[in-house]
Amino acid sequence: MRGLILAIQFLTRLPTPQVGEFRADDLARAALWFPFAGLLVGAVVAAALALGARVDPWLGALLGLLAWVWVTGALHLDGLCDLADALGAAHGDKNRLLSVLADPHVGAFGVVALVLQLLAKLVLLMLLARIELFLAVLLIPAWARLGTLVWARLPSIKPGLGERFSWRCTRNGHAGSVRRQSRQRLRCPTWAIALWGAVLLPACVLYPALLAAPLLILAWRAYLLSRLGGMSGDALGAGVEWLESGLLLALLLGAR
Repeated sequence: MRGLILAIQFLTRLPTPQVGEFRADDLARAALWFPFAGLLVGAVVAAALALGARVDPWLGALLGLLAWVWVTGALHLDGLCDLADALGAAHGDKNRLLSVLADPHVGAFGVVALVLQLLAKLVLLMLLARIELFLAVLLIPAWARLGTLVWARLPSIKPGLGERFSWRCTRNGHAGSVRRQSRQRLRCPTWAIALWGAVLLPACVLYPALLAAPLLILAWRAYLLSRLGGMSGDALGAGVEWLESGLLLALLLGAR
């Protein structure tokens, strides 16, 4: 339960019980519960979307978007902004890219990416509210957070949250130095990814467009490898946003 509570605390603003002292490997263990936290995010968004759509699809889309930003604390939008700034300013220079990623300020590229992402979600939510695909919207954040389990297996390119996903204590818990244990590479268990995939895939019978999710997850992984050579916390957040918008669009195209 500790990992589940920490996953909800890290990814949402939903109230949870307090846990004890934070340990070095807690974040990596909590990551196994990220898709479940995504289902909670999706439930909040879908409920707000359905409630507002009873008055007008545009109102539903606005309430859904506001709920999305609120329940996640704009966590992934922040990663999208930072990565957009870094890619826009790097001009192929890896050191420059890492320097911009470490800069807390938001530049023009980040602002443009943020505005376009919010507009895209608003319009897509409105169009989906018109055809009442509320349950499908509930599933999208879960797929997006399943993607983080795949992307976090890539090498970390900089210190930060992404690196903390990539390192944890030894699997068997045997005695050893803390430093040696903390440098044990985390490979998110294949069974965990497969299990969450098995949980989410049956919904694709009702919404075949969601079958685009594994393809989008692998596409973002390939992009990170080719463009960055690995991942960071910002890259994970940007990937969540990319996957959410991509699946909203896929649902709309599938319904048409």
